[in-house]
Amino acid sequence: MKAVEALSGLMTAIDERRWADMAAYLHPEFRCRYSHTGEVFTAEEWIRLNAEYPGFDHLTVRQLVGDDTAAACRAHVTGEGETGLSHFECATFITMADGLIREMTEVWADVAQQAPPGTRPAS
Repeated sequence: MKAVEALSGLMTAIDERRWADMAAYLHPEFRCRYSHTGEVFTAEEWIRLNAEYPGFDHLTVRQLVGDDTAAACRAHVTGEGETGLSHFECATFITMADGLIREMTEVWADVAQQAPPGTRPAS
C-alpha cells in the first residue's frame, strides 16, 4: 500500500468510527508520537485513544500529500464538549514499512487560539 492511500484510508476509518479496521493500516512496530504532549502510543493504545475519545464528532481531511513511502495530511476535527462543539486542526505525518504505517507524528491545535501578544507586526 502507498503512503497516501494508507493515510487516507486510516483517516476515513476514524471519521466513520470503524475502529476495528484501523489495525489493518498499522505496522506491528507502529508508534505514534504527539509532538504537543510528548506522548508515544503503540498501535493498540492509539486505536483505543481514538475509539474512546470523549465527544468525537467528525474528521475532515483538508489536504493530503505524499508518495509511496511518506505522507502528511491536515485535518479539521470536531468534538462535543461541555461548552458545545469544539474545533481542532491536526497535522499528521507518516512513514511506511512493509506496506503499512510504521511511524506517525501528530500535532494538534485548538482553532480558537490567539497569537501571543507582541509576536505579530503592528498594523
